[in-house]
Amino acid sequence: MPLTPEARSLLDMAYRIGAPRFHQLSEAQARHSFEKLQFAFRPETPAVASTTEVPIPRPDGTALLARYYRPLSSHLGECLPLLIFFHGGGWCVGDVASYDVVCRELANASRCAVLSVEYRLAPEHPFPAALDDARLAFEWAVDQADLLGVDAARIALGGDSAGGNLSIVTALALRAAEAQPRFLMLVYPSTEICSERGSRERYAEGFFLDRGTLQWFFERYLPAGNTEDWRASPMRAASLAGLPPMLVVGAEFDPLVDDCEAFAARVAAEGGDVTYHAFAGVVHGFLTLGKVFPEAHQAVELCARELRRHLRGEADEGAPDRAVGI
Repeated sequence: MPLTPEARSLLDMAYRIGAPRFHQLSEAQARHSFEKLQFAFRPETPAVASTTEVPIPRPDGTALLARYYRPLSSHLGECLPLLIFFHGGGWCVGDVASYDVVCRELANASRCAVLSVEYRLAPEHPFPAALDDARLAFEWAVDQADLLGVDAARIALGGDSAGGNLSIVTALALRAAEAQPRFLMLVYPSTEICSERGSRERYAEGFFLDRGTLQWFFERYLPAGNTEDWRASPMRAASLAGLPPMLVVGAEFDPLVDDCEAFAARVAAEGGDVTYHAFAGVVHGFLTLGKVFPEAHQAVELCARELRRHLRGEADEGAPDRAVGI
């Protein structure tokens, strides 16, 4: 399919006005640019039952901050499933505030609580700081399930792009642990740093996530150049067996789309339970830009449907077949 009219219009505007790409900016400028984009093109903010700013203590005495959402449908004292959400932004940009709307949408649509994590960003805190924070958030949520009013046996990990990467790697690292995530919600996740699959070249320029920006992210997150480490590139793990059931969402015009499809295919080949769906005509980052992309609302509903299925045991008619392929 061609680009959707909305995607074409957004790309034409971005490149016509000559807005600098992230790799042409300082880290502070890139973060500000990302925040402006998210706030300009996100949908209206839906109400939820409650939001709470939550400090998660680190071993060094500092705190990892998170925002906790209870869905509008929840009742006082109700024990809910939980989605721990990690935002995208190449491990370098993005924050909890920029993802506030999509986390509210996911909470209400899935009828699950959501814990959105403000993990440390590169280059100030390079690999594996963000990964350490992701694992800490999961282990803390399990330990504090009663305080949060959630079921420790029904916790999912999820996020988009870099956040999807953190979800996968955390789940891989926890395979031998007593407490493990029940489900993974992965939206165009980064699965392999040094990929040579076709979409990396096909959509290298002019489709929002340019080659130079990808490289800018990778160099800051991995200054030691450890691109082959499976904790940065989970596709390089010796085995992907034993991961929880997962949803992998792709975007057709995304340099990462072939990596996402290959990852889902390998998980399936190694016996995993994986649903893969690529949205046609859209670009990387569409999930949070619901003011522009109607597909963003469809993706939120797909994610919510799979969360309800795996965390609440609710089977919805119209759920996609478990399949790999666009």
